[in-house]
Amino acid sequence: MSNQQLNYSNRLLILTWVAVWLPLIGYGTTVWASDSIPRLRCHLLDKTYLHLKVDQHPMLYDPNDTMRPFWAQLDSLKDEHHQVVTVVHLGDSHIQAGFYSGTVMRLLQKEFGNAGRGWIAPFKLIKSNEPDDYFWKSNIRTWYGGKIILRHPKYEYGPGGIGAYTRYSTADMSIIITPKNGQGYAFNKALIYRGITALQEVPKDTKTFDFRSGQSVIASSMRIDTIYSSRLTDTLLLKARRHDKRTKKIIPTSQYHNVYYGASLTNGQPGILYHAIGVNGAMYVNYTREQYVRQLATLKPQLLIISLGTNESFGRHFIEQEFAGQASRFIHLVQKYMPNTCVLLTSPTECYKRVRDRRRRSVYVRNTNTEKVAHALQTVAKTENTAYWDLFEATGGKGSCSDWHAEGLMASRRIHFREEGYQLQGYLLYQAIINSYNCYKLRHINVYESRPIKIK
Repeated sequence: MSNQQLNYSNRLLILTWVAVWLPLIGYGTTVWASDSIPRLRCHLLDKTYLHLKVDQHPMLYDPNDTMRPFWAQLDSLKDEHHQVVTVVHLGDSHIQAGFYSGTVMRLLQKEFGNAGRGWIAPFKLIKSNEPDDYFWKSNIRTWYGGKIILRHPKYEYGPGGIGAYTRYSTADMSIIITPKNGQGYAFNKALIYRGITALQEVPKDTKTFDFRSGQSVIASSMRIDTIYSSRLTDTLLLKARRHDKRTKKIIPTSQYHNVYYGASLTNGQPGILYHAIGVNGAMYVNYTREQYVRQLATLKPQLLIISLGTNESFGRHFIEQEFAGQASRFIHLVQKYMPNTCVLLTSPTECYKRVRDRRRRSVYVRNTNTEKVAHALQTVAKTENTAYWDLFEATGGKGSCSDWHAEGLMASRRIHFREEGYQLQGYLLYQAIINSYNCYKLRHINVYESRPIKIK
């Protein structure tokens, strides 16, 4: 064997070790983020969880290399440090809580840079649960929610799948990043998403903040206002502008319809901008609406991660082929309005469902449909040419829910997970992304090394 071949073999061996085994060093330790990233309270696979049958080196299923554009953008971000790479993680209640997606967000930002908190939504205004790293408050208590999960919602919803409506013109709002859980997410730019005829919410502090009214986005039926800050801040206080800016007259009630969808917070730095969008009870069929996908496209993601399927698995007459068709129809809309976006499908974990036994007692049994959902999504990924990650198998596969419940990682209803359980799942997804990215780099070097050398 020549020296050149030996050096290449050694390099190949080293890169393989880096791609597959190096991430495993994180197991059994507490993952701490840098000063610019919030602390990640994540005790992963310590002595308590060693017997869980989780995938030790998870990888994405992507035989056609559909993630290549996204990997190239991560490469550019690593090398040049001057761009923002946007990720949207779309899902249901597992995403709305923020622990699962929040773990992936923080770990990716630790690796590639923190471009900001990304999407936040006024969940508390419509009396729903929100992530623990921000507050969205108002002086008005009477708000009504528009939700994408409703067949005929009375009020509109935006890119986040919800909308908060109030009939009052005196609605002031405040957006606050929490001091502890939101550490590292101070911002100097906020994009406020509202209905076309909603009153503008302008900053109370006009010395620190600069407001610029957004043009209406007709295709998505909303306006996007921009607020700049002269410094990084964790608090934005807003007040409703009830007077017409030109005529100085009060805007009559008949001319406004106050519905607000959410905001995107950024800090002006290069890195990962991670928008986590989840709605309790959401299914593929709920998001498969043309206007909604147009709204989602305004976030301009380079990668769309879709984590759905749990709610479908609880259907009384679940049919695998029908579910696959619903997922495919949504992906077709995504490919129509976001043709340059990479798509990553993820399956749900195994969970329980509650049934009645012969004595009419309530008992918990395995939800066997989750395995069918996982199989259907893998088929859809092959058919629609997208990437896929099997969270069902990565967390132990068939029968794994009993282990997760025994370890106290599942919530009381045995459908959702506790914070530590979601963090572990988020870490597995992060590992799958990083391992696949490292393998892409390995293949890229192989291609580069295999090029013939021209001798002049």
